[in-house]
This record gives sequence, structure tokens and C-alpha cells, in this order.
Amino acid sequence: MPERDPLEIAAGALRHRDRSRREVDERLERAGVADEARAETLEALERLGYVDDARYAAARAATLAGRGRGDAAIRHDLEQRGVEGELVEGALAALEPEAGRARALVQRLGATPGTAARLARNGFAPESVEAAVGAEIAGDGA
Repeated sequence: MPERDPLEIAAGALRHRDRSRREVDERLERAGVADEARAETLEALERLGYVDDARYAAARAATLAGRGRGDAAIRHDLEQRGVEGELVEGALAALEPEAGRARALVQRLGATPGTAARLARNGFAPESVEAAVGAEIAGDGA
């Protein structure tokens, strides 16, 4: 069976959604692409703009924020996907501040201990939870 072209494998990985450099690299590695060919393929994809960790981090952070995730959860997700620290921080800085996102969720869900617990589970900082639901409720729900 002929060996598949690394660009074809990478294109398949990117067909339906953007991915981080590390995710594409892992896909190529699983497909048995040699180290040198993986590096060349990734460099070409970055040069052409198909792989861009800054763009990926910004879009992924916005998606997760839209799903009600706090900064800690977003940071963790991006780091697990191989996005470098400064790109993670840049993506977080581009979002609405966490406290504002927490307040919007509380307005939608109500200022209850359950909402406070949900915010905490979803990676919101204790300060953001407390500011959004109030110290008394945050203490009951966290």
C-alpha cells in the first residue's frame, strides 16, 4: 500500500475544524509520518496560514467562553492542545473579562448557590464567582 502524502493527512485533520500545531503534528505521527517530513509539512502549513496557533487559540477561547467556561478552564484546554503560554494569555486577554462573563451567566441563571457552584466547576475564579453572585451565596455554593 503506498504511503499517504503528509499534506493529504494534514488536510484531512483540518478539513472540518481548525487545529493547533501540536494536534496536527500528533495526527501526522499517528499516521506514521517521519519526524523530518512532519516538520516540513507543519512549516509549510504555517507558512500558508492553514495552521496558526494564535488564530486557533483566539477562536477556541471564544467558543469556550461562549459555552460558559471561565479563564482557568479555557487556559487548561488550550494548554492541553499544545498552545504556548503567551498565545493562551493573548487569547484570554481578547475575551470579555471573566467577571463580566460570570455576571452575564448569573443574570441568565439566577444568583443561587447552584449557579455559584456551576461557575466554580466551569473554571471561574473565586473572585469572579463572588462578584457575580455575592459573597454570601458564593460561600454556600462553592
